[in-house]
Amino acid sequence: MSRYRGPRFKKIRQLGALPGLTNKRPKARNDLRNQSHSGKKSQYRIRLEEKQKLRFHYGLTERQLLKYVRIAGKAKGSTGQVLLQLLEMRLDNILFRLGMASTIPTARQFINHRHVLVNGRIVNIPSYRCKPQDIITAKDKQQSRTLIQILLTITSHVEVPTHLTLHLFQYKGLVTQIIDSKRVGLKINELLVVEYYSRQIKT
Repeated sequence: MSRYRGPRFKKIRQLGALPGLTNKRPKARNDLRNQSHSGKKSQYRIRLEEKQKLRFHYGLTERQLLKYVRIAGKAKGSTGQVLLQLLEMRLDNILFRLGMASTIPTARQFINHRHVLVNGRIVNIPSYRCKPQDIITAKDKQQSRTLIQILLTITSHVEVPTHLTLHLFQYKGLVTQIIDSKRVGLKINELLVVEYYSRQIKT
């Protein structure tokens, strides 16, 4: 299944706030269609919606998310917490959490166009896994610096999480540590996501 490229407000109405997908909020709609979905949800649907939140927030394909779940399942510690840490340490998400991009799709485009350096080297892979002490900067070119400056202005109200440090005037971010899963920028019950994939993890 490919990465979602459809209407973003549609997913927000279905799943709630997805800050990584869009920072805009749809207008309230009190039509009959919304009321018809307000009944009791099945356990399967609850788990499915939590999984979809994770997928659309981080902009993953179904195959990518399943791969992360399997990696988390083999690691030490809680599978759900490790899963969130893996997703949060992706380069596109780090750029978003630093405020260098207004959304994760914007961060992904920025990385694909080779505007981002990690430890002084160009990285054009959005899924690149950042580590503590990694330094993320804009490429030393006017176009890259200008783009970052514009994005930082747009996201100036965003609070940078404690595992990251932003040096605003140097267009530089530092990963200081692995993120605490409680500091994830999405309201999510990761255990329900693991339960959704439980059968596929074992195969």
